[in-house]
Amino acid sequence: MQILALALFVAVCYGAAFLGQLATTPNIPTWYANLAKPAFNPPNAVFPVVWGILYTVMAVAAWLVWRTPSSAARRTGLVVFGVQLTLNVAWSWAFFGAHSPLGGLIVIIPLIAAIAWTIAAFRRTSRLAAWLMAPYLAWVCFATLLNASIVALN
Repeated sequence: MQILALALFVAVCYGAAFLGQLATTPNIPTWYANLAKPAFNPPNAVFPVVWGILYTVMAVAAWLVWRTPSSAARRTGLVVFGVQLTLNVAWSWAFFGAHSPLGGLIVIIPLIAAIAWTIAAFRRTSRLAAWLMAPYLAWVCFATLLNASIVALN
């Protein structure tokens, strides 16, 4: 049962990744390639590697919370996790799908808040789960800087 649950969380996280990729991937060699980007923008090959690791770690974090005894704190943590995952997908569609760096910036700000809220909620049931979400928060903060820089440069 535990392995099945972990597989489900991995599938949910990678399902979100897939939904985001539907908007992102076709626009990288075309629209995104023509945007002015800051000097600190990583090469395109970095993004799928980082996101692959982050989605896996996020799935493990959610699974660790799910494994704790049923409680309001557990329920809140998993609901908030779903909110941030939804905003994660929405960012890809706002930025890449709508060709709108400003739209992406508008979505990424509440995404940061939702990730921070998820970390706080996870901490109530699993400190390890909360810590596992920290690299994701750091990366999205970096992505916010990139997004804001692209807005300024374009």
